[in-house]
Amino acid sequence: MVFSSIPFLFYFFPLFLLCYYILPWKGKNFCLLLFSLVFYAWGEPKYIGLLLLSSIVDYTVGRGLQHFQQKNGVRRALLITSLVVNLGLLSIYKYLDLFIGTWNELSGGHISQVNLALPIGISFFTFQTMSYSIDVYRRKVEAQKNFIDYMTYVSMFPQLVAGPIVRYETIARELKNRTISFDEVCFGFQRFLMGLFKKVLIANGVGALWDATLAGGMEELSFASAWLGAIAFTLQIYFDFSGYSDMAIGMGEMMGFHFLENFRYPYMAVSIKDFWSRWHMSLSGWFKDYVYIPLGGSRRSVPRNILNLFIVWSLTGFWHGASWNFLVWGLYFGVLLTLEKYILPKLLEKMPGFLQHLYALFFIVLGWVIFAVEDFSAMGSYLKAMFGMGNGLYSDIFLYHLKNYGLVLALGILFSMPVYSWWENKQTQNKAYNVIGKVTGFGGTIVLLLMTISCLVQNTYNPFLYFRF
Repeated sequence: MVFSSIPFLFYFFPLFLLCYYILPWKGKNFCLLLFSLVFYAWGEPKYIGLLLLSSIVDYTVGRGLQHFQQKNGVRRALLITSLVVNLGLLSIYKYLDLFIGTWNELSGGHISQVNLALPIGISFFTFQTMSYSIDVYRRKVEAQKNFIDYMTYVSMFPQLVAGPIVRYETIARELKNRTISFDEVCFGFQRFLMGLFKKVLIANGVGALWDATLAGGMEELSFASAWLGAIAFTLQIYFDFSGYSDMAIGMGEMMGFHFLENFRYPYMAVSIKDFWSRWHMSLSGWFKDYVYIPLGGSRRSVPRNILNLFIVWSLTGFWHGASWNFLVWGLYFGVLLTLEKYILPKLLEKMPGFLQHLYALFFIVLGWVIFAVEDFSAMGSYLKAMFGMGNGLYSDIFLYHLKNYGLVLALGILFSMPVYSWWENKQTQNKAYNVIGKVTGFGGTIVLLLMTISCLVQNTYNPFLYFRF
């Protein structure tokens, strides 16, 4: 997938901005749509029709829902059509081979797999188009009459392939009327660079440690190496995904769009519930509004509420990939959230803050191992090593990895904390800090840009983890 490389995005975006800023307002949406389709087609040309099909179905459904305001039966049928088409396409392209393979293993059958390549970003744009149809059905938003504007919303390339999930109501007004100021462009550029820095300088670095840990073999894993590798992946997936979200939000700002935040220092959480209020917030909010609350949320009996939680977290896990470990990962968090809600609340309240934080981090890191290792046998071996049942307490490999990756691990841990927010508050409260901040901010931006470009030149393969979802 050529365009999943960061250099392509790095060179593609300035060309787009040049055209975008030159054109009059009436042509900006068409320009954004055209470049978005080129962007998507560059990586998956044969699946651009799938994106168009999903968009046409939901655009038509939206117009129908707006037209048949007083005919509830027709409106319900239209909504069901949208859900069936979107979930059907997602199931066929993402999960069909998994189901066929599992059936063959369990039954001894020999059904041939279809071997369809996974369309990039299908989980993201499917949820966006579905949320549009549902919100029009609920009369939260009016249907978009202009197909160009609607397609611009669905295919907007900054967040098309890896989120955040942008709901139509968030940018409906800005599709028709938005402003572009110099300050917002500067802020967007800095945000874009911050995301690029997260991905290239931190996520790729700690990701190399995680790859090296797996390459060493499960039988060689010591207790220390297992935890070092797990912490590396914990940092990798955060900086990889939050880095892309920062880039998307920054690019949106430069175009006059304001996307909602997707991360809020999740590793500062003091509980699993707190973690999920900070991690991938656009996905958590989507499942809450479109699945959990319609099922009855917490308004039902305790058994029904627990069932609702497990339905939501099964779907959340399965959304992430066509492998059973993702379902286990979702159920794992479903169990933890159920325990926190009904069994552990008083105990957690009595714990000191730092113990709450350690409790959350312990289970978050364990969860990422379940997420990352698809083979259940290998997963079991890895988890055993994390609990001291591997190849000793530590090894020379652990010391070698700590020496080679210690700096990038330290940077990852540091920047996973709200250091930047603390510095911004200092600048707001103190004029001296404000002057220092402006000088160091400009210089720091230049240094980060040069360091990032240097890394991009040396490493041409820079895919994002969430592109495969």
